[in-house]
Amino acid sequence: MVAHLLKLKLILLRNSIKRSPWQIVGIAFGALYGLGILGLMLAGLFFLTFNDPELARTLVVLGGSAAVLGWAVIPVVATGVDMTLDPARFVTFAIPMRQMILGLALASLIGIPGIITLGAALIQAVAWWQYPAAVLAGIPAALVAVLTCVVMARLGVAATTSLASSRRFKDVSGLVLIVPLMFIGPVIGFTATAITVEGDFLARMAGILAWTPLGVAWAVPGDVALGNAGTGLLRLLISVLFLALISWAWKALLARALVTPAHNATASRSAGKLGFFARFPATPTGAVAARALTYWVRDPRYSASLIIVPVLAVVLIFAVQTEGLPPVVLGIGPLVAFLLAFGISADISYDNTAFALHLSTGLSGTADRAGRALACLVFALPATLAAAVVPPIVLGRPEDIPVLLGLCLGLLLSGLGLSSVFSARYTYNVPLPGENAFKTPPGSTGRTMLVQFLWMGMQFVITLPLLVPAGLYVFGLGSAWGWVSLAVGVVYGAAAMVAGIRIGGRWLDKRGPEVLQAVSVNK
Repeated sequence: MVAHLLKLKLILLRNSIKRSPWQIVGIAFGALYGLGILGLMLAGLFFLTFNDPELARTLVVLGGSAAVLGWAVIPVVATGVDMTLDPARFVTFAIPMRQMILGLALASLIGIPGIITLGAALIQAVAWWQYPAAVLAGIPAALVAVLTCVVMARLGVAATTSLASSRRFKDVSGLVLIVPLMFIGPVIGFTATAITVEGDFLARMAGILAWTPLGVAWAVPGDVALGNAGTGLLRLLISVLFLALISWAWKALLARALVTPAHNATASRSAGKLGFFARFPATPTGAVAARALTYWVRDPRYSASLIIVPVLAVVLIFAVQTEGLPPVVLGIGPLVAFLLAFGISADISYDNTAFALHLSTGLSGTADRAGRALACLVFALPATLAAAVVPPIVLGRPEDIPVLLGLCLGLLLSGLGLSSVFSARYTYNVPLPGENAFKTPPGSTGRTMLVQFLWMGMQFVITLPLLVPAGLYVFGLGSAWGWVSLAVGVVYGAAAMVAGIRIGGRWLDKRGPEVLQAVSVNK
């Protein structure tokens, strides 16, 4: 049965290659890239084990820990990458559990990631050729490390089998993946700074990881080579025990997944509930606001902004942090207001064919524009207020609150008015409903960038009246200008938003069918 599962995996891989010649090209490039990495790794480790075994051990532990973490996380957040190993596919087959576990584990190694991981693990073990005892201990440790990667991946997939059938889980996992990616820059900068200040930073980090499940198996040959055979054997024992533990957990979850088919109970939980439609007035504007707010919560193309905006603020802090909280955090409020106002600049484009509902019911353009702006204000206004008030308080500069509030509210309200005009007048291709929120439709980059840069330029122009009293305050011409900035921001911003809603509404009334035609297809 194990051989049959492996054969099935090979057949599926062969058929996927035959489906498109670009699959062959991609696999060829991936294989060449992997072989190049393995070659460089082999040469580098052989050199380091001969000249600096301590550094070689540090790099092996760090790289191996990253590999284990990648195998554990990527299959969960990238649901659907390799559905040939989905446990739900084996529900109707009476395969003995032990054979299924062994077959699925070995089948996971069939493919470029599995082959590269296995090759890298064996190379780092053989690289200690000058220390025969390290090689003898390193080969079984390498096999344990590779099996740990595989079982961690399968454990995550088995644990999320019932969730993976839900579209909501797929959407959320895709959004969650972007958060650590946005922190890569600050993490690299922090690591580089730590290495510069403390030369043994990487060695200390590797020492910590060597006692965790991520790096314990990878440290074994280095320990033996450096004369710590007892520590190396202890780590090998710990890695085997951890592998046995996660294998038992995988077996339990797999058995549960095979007898409890995945289902989606969302419909039964939400039946008879109106959601946001029960919380808004029964008017055209209220109905549009409820529909738009539902999109903000449930559609990842909208809700991505709710994750990315606060993450950008945190990244801004870490990117410029020296000691304490830097004054640049005062710019978080205007940044949040600017980005959230920009969030509805393509809302009709995101509607796609659903915009026909607004036309067929005779909804006025003004009600459409007002409802969408209101939905955005539900969360954008509290977020902007918090981003404008909290940083001055934390920095001990409460006197800056009025000017920041005026600037942020003016940016948010006037930006919503500008977006109400742009989304009605200028459309461009966006990811279709159900697609990845970060997908870029082919052939639309130029128009998208042009419209977005035009929006930003117009936003800067209409923001100029807000900058005058704020600038007078910044240049020390009196604290009264802070309160003037607040009054100008509220009054001017509200007037700009109302004007934008009316102008955008007139555009929709005049050219609603043309807008529907433009957003219904990807040109």
